[in-house]
Amino acid sequence: MSKSSQVRASHILIKHQGSRRKASWRDPEGLTIMNTTRDTAVSQLKALREDIVTGKAKFEDVASRYSDCSSAKRGGDLGPFGRGQMQKPFEEATYALKVGETSDIVDTDSGVHIIMRTG
Repeated sequence: MSKSSQVRASHILIKHQGSRRKASWRDPEGLTIMNTTRDTAVSQLKALREDIVTGKAKFEDVASRYSDCSSAKRGGDLGPFGRGQMQKPFEEATYALKVGETSDIVDTDSGVHIIMRTG
């Protein structure tokens, strides 16, 4: 696979009771995740996205603090990836973004995400 067909993205993941895995670095026992509905997760993510797009908060800072993915330690950075490496909705959303753009809510088996394409 050529480098040019790869993208790079950061994301913020909020897990909920429908998520494939219930534990995260923020919630090792999965207690909060088990009690979080998808609607609650979406509401939280929409509020966080609003802070990012209005410039009140930086994507990396929000990811470090709120994302349920271990990529939070890197400000949400997932590094470069190509087609077929991520869940389909995540991949399609990332490839549809221009560099620097932030997605709307994206649903996957892992939970709900917002994605910022970085390369």
